[in-house]
Amino acid sequence: MSMLTPPGMGGKYRITGNTYPRMRRPRRRRRIVVGLSAVVALGLAGWGTLQLVDVFGDGGNGRTGTAAGTACKPRKATTATTTAVYAPLKPAQITVNVYNATPRAGLAKATADELKKRGFTIGKVGNAPAAYDKKVPGPGVLLGATDSTKAAFPVLATQLKGAAQKTDPRRTADVDLIIGTAFKTLTPPKDATAAMTALAEPKKPAPEKC
Repeated sequence: MSMLTPPGMGGKYRITGNTYPRMRRPRRRRRIVVGLSAVVALGLAGWGTLQLVDVFGDGGNGRTGTAAGTACKPRKATTATTTAVYAPLKPAQITVNVYNATPRAGLAKATADELKKRGFTIGKVGNAPAAYDKKVPGPGVLLGATDSTKAAFPVLATQLKGAAQKTDPRRTADVDLIIGTAFKTLTPPKDATAAMTALAEPKKPAPEKC
């Protein structure tokens, strides 16, 4: 009888051998434990990734991830910040009728001669119509068809600062420059040239700060 056999037991209950039998867990249970461990590990890894994104990103609260060196997201352009770019007319393409609405004689001709030197095409020159004669308190009025507001007016306005702009039912492309009581002189050539250059090359809006 083996020493491992408890006293009083024998027969079919007799234990043979000199070592204790090893007890092993069922393999199926081991597979379940390993599978659960892998799921937990993947879950922790995913949670850690979300935490890093939250720290280095905006975290869903509008914060910018400065630690990761991320740049500000550009905003969509709006009509308030969009600058229209177009090719303005050249002075030679604009026919200007110069009228004098002041009591000063010879003012219309002198102004027309100066505009001609600056490249404009001169049309009629003389006294202003009765509707405007001595009724223009400012430096002058630009009068033309509706299309002139986006074509001739911006260019001609560079030559006379402060001139008002009005439209009438005419169908021709010519523009009237009616000299008003407050008129002193045309815009200096250097300033007028700079203003026309700015029409062709409008400034770009400054980038928005974060």
